[in-house]
Amino acid sequence: MGVVYLVFTVVLGLSSCQPQPLSLAPPPQGLGATLNSNRSEYHPRLSYNGRYLVFASDREAQRRILLYDVQRRQLIPLPGLNQPGILQDQPDISADGRYIVYVSEQQGKPDIFVYDRQNFQAQAITRHVLATVRHPTISGNGRFIAFEVNRNGQWDVEIYDRGVGVELSTPDALIPTVPPSED
Repeated sequence: MGVVYLVFTVVLGLSSCQPQPLSLAPPPQGLGATLNSNRSEYHPRLSYNGRYLVFASDREAQRRILLYDVQRRQLIPLPGLNQPGILQDQPDISADGRYIVYVSEQQGKPDIFVYDRQNFQAQAITRHVLATVRHPTISGNGRFIAFEVNRNGQWDVEIYDRGVGVELSTPDALIPTVPPSED
């Protein structure tokens, strides 16, 4: 029995010497306070340089898209993106954090939307697609959006080109972290 106790003590002591992973995230706090909450958080995606983290959250009893500034360790408002009583989910973010692509059911069916953080506007890009869509991803420059589409019982991938006239997102561009005040 003494040998078993000695082996157990040595193993326990050695296992506590293992390096612990470093977490940049604060521990869960009350609703709306910071990165993590007491509700479920889903689909995290980082911008090119790691400054912005976009994710879906079940805070306030509704699936919404949230944006977290990793440097400042605070949530950033997204006016006009989250609609009351409507699911927003599966976000992705462009290189500099200007564009956020996500799935929303605002129009009665899942559609892919692109939100521009400079003008606080969202645009549905799959409004006329007669199929189920999911899992959008946006190119670093914000021009191309790929997503899954199910038209005939099979999931396929489509790429949507926003066009040559779209203002491109670049890793070095500066995006405001808060909307301008309405004075």
